[in-house]
Amino acid sequence: MATIPAVARRRHLRRADLRHTPDDGARYELIDGELYVSAAPGHVHHRATGRLFATLTTAAPAEFEVLVGPFAVALAQDTEIQPDIIVGRRKDFTEREIVAPALVVEVLSISTRSVDLVVKRRRLERAGVPSYWVVDPVARPEEASLLVWELGADGVYQEPVRVVGEQPYVAVAPFPVTVVPGQLVR
Repeated sequence: MATIPAVARRRHLRRADLRHTPDDGARYELIDGELYVSAAPGHVHHRATGRLFATLTTAAPAEFEVLVGPFAVALAQDTEIQPDIIVGRRKDFTEREIVAPALVVEVLSISTRSVDLVVKRRRLERAGVPSYWVVDPVARPEEASLLVWELGADGVYQEPVRVVGEQPYVAVAPFPVTVVPGQLVR
């Protein structure tokens, strides 16, 4: 996480405050009023994001849209995230944001690891986002992994499914698709 100006840390921020962030290539996200800033991701991150986007887009039924971030996911007046990949029903997107995504995907970077695995996961669960996937695109394909959280009937993410390397993950929701983590980074 980059250094946040002292003024931003002293008060609870709202989504409208994001309009004042610089256009400097960094990603600015707001979670429960707290600003998170991350640098542009590296090569392996982009490769994994692009390949997963292509896999999801190919499998998506007509009523779904798959977007690569940054694109706003508006969870509350004090929470706006910009995941690496967003899947939602076409009718749920506006020109600027989506409120009810069916799936949010983050591809880990060194600077975003704890935020993606803990802070965002908890916030997405509270918002009722049905599926949250996290790809760990380590440089060696046999070590790349995918963690999948699915919302249970009780509104809590179930114990995550973890697949590694050439293990396939066969998703049912939001639509049928097979993802092999090692193939995302080759």
